[in-house]
Amino acid sequence: MSKKIAVLITDEFEDSEFTSPAEAYAKAGYEVVTIEKEAGKTITGKQGKATVKIDKDIDHVDAAEFDALLLPGGHSPDSLRGDDRFVAFTKAFVASGKPIFAICHGPQLLISASGVRGRKMTSVKAIAVDLKNAGADFYDKEVVVDNDKLVTSRTPEDLPAFNRESLRILSL
Repeated sequence: MSKKIAVLITDEFEDSEFTSPAEAYAKAGYEVVTIEKEAGKTITGKQGKATVKIDKDIDHVDAAEFDALLLPGGHSPDSLRGDDRFVAFTKAFVASGKPIFAICHGPQLLISASGVRGRKMTSVKAIAVDLKNAGADFYDKEVVVDNDKLVTSRTPEDLPAFNRESLRILSL
């Protein structure tokens, strides 16, 4: 049975920060499941290059169903963290100890879920201070891996390293 990767995503996500990992995971045989407020809805990336059809709505998923969590950046994580259901899902994932992959602004959901204290992380420069204030050990590097459970990267330029480390952890 292939591993299932949950993706918390909504409009204004950073196009390539979803499409690049999702394609890499699917190519490696993993199932990518997009989750938003409404199943069947089509959302659009902030660059307008990518559209994504939502597979499941947040009210009909359980973190226990999934093997890993992807948090793409853009404005999506900031929008989603205003909704307690997405924060609770993220919190459940943090508590499970399963792998989490967050790029750019993706860690904003982890901050809201109290999931960064004492973790080695990176992010886009704009939220580095937020990560530090929430207790993360911040490193300005293309990819940071914490305990083979958390992979973070800064920007779309870091996607090759982000995808490589995410796939390595999925194969463990």
